[in-house]
Amino acid sequence: MKTLLVTGGCGFIGSNFIRWQLENYPDVEIINVDVLTYAGNLENLSSVEDDPRCRFEKGDICDRAFIDGVLSSTSVDAIVNFAAESHVDRSILDSGPFVQTNIVGTQVLLDASRQANVERYLQVSTDEVYGSLGSEGFFTEETPLDPSSPYSACKTSADLLVQAYCRTHGFPGIITRCSNNYGPYQFPEKLIPLFISNALKDEALPVYGTGENVRDWIHVIDHCRGIDAALRDGKPGEVYNFGGHAELTNMDLTLRLLRALGKPETLIRHVEDRAGHDFRYAIDTAKAERELGWKPQVVFNTGLKETIDWYLSNTTWVERVRSGAYRDYYETQYGHRLA
Repeated sequence: MKTLLVTGGCGFIGSNFIRWQLENYPDVEIINVDVLTYAGNLENLSSVEDDPRCRFEKGDICDRAFIDGVLSSTSVDAIVNFAAESHVDRSILDSGPFVQTNIVGTQVLLDASRQANVERYLQVSTDEVYGSLGSEGFFTEETPLDPSSPYSACKTSADLLVQAYCRTHGFPGIITRCSNNYGPYQFPEKLIPLFISNALKDEALPVYGTGENVRDWIHVIDHCRGIDAALRDGKPGEVYNFGGHAELTNMDLTLRLLRALGKPETLIRHVEDRAGHDFRYAIDTAKAERELGWKPQVVFNTGLKETIDWYLSNTTWVERVRSGAYRDYYETQYGHRLA
């Protein structure tokens, strides 16, 4: 599997995946497609922008002509679809962009992949499609889909499209679902980078409700390893779950962050709970372990410390993202090339 088309490769998980591929497979070639919405940051890939094995194409996965053009320009062995609107709060305010990118964009990629005879297609999904757990139990690949938010409903719809194409057309699609990711280059609207950057400025940390909601945390590199394993060794039509075996309440995580940063608990502000807020996520990874030989390798305490250290060492990146200045990078780096 030599040439990969990666969509959404300038986002948090996508950029980590691209860097990981280039580091681990000397013969891999990557076409990175990203429309560069607010969360798409080319600076995330500045360390590999001169690598001849990685090519960037700015465009929208909802644009069939654009996708067809990319696929006709190079023989692509596989597509990995990270492209998605991903923030639950934004989906509650306006679900329109989520329907377009997460559902229509997936449909465009599926049809274009079929036409181009792409050998493998991997849909990167989320454990949020399963809905909410009580205090016990785990999500398995057989757990009924029961999304709670517009975001997770759109991701569920995309997953069902992939499954339908597999059953109707014999399409070589694979779906992966994971728990909450953390690690370097995460856009600071998500809990860990938001709370780190706020705490460093002695700004309030907004905790939803009582903070008792539980999430399972997986380091982004463990997730990337899982996606790679599913792409190369997974069976078409199958779903694989990835989790970090690190369940924490939001309050426990917040307190850990404050202690690590040497900041007072008085920065915590309880805010009105999110509408439709799922209580608990927890992942059973037995299928991925059994069929793909995958296990999470990053211990949460170690991964969290390394993540905090990364944000402390990359305050310029954080400030550029928070100010919006990172969006000038594309024009600076690529504008003259496109003129």
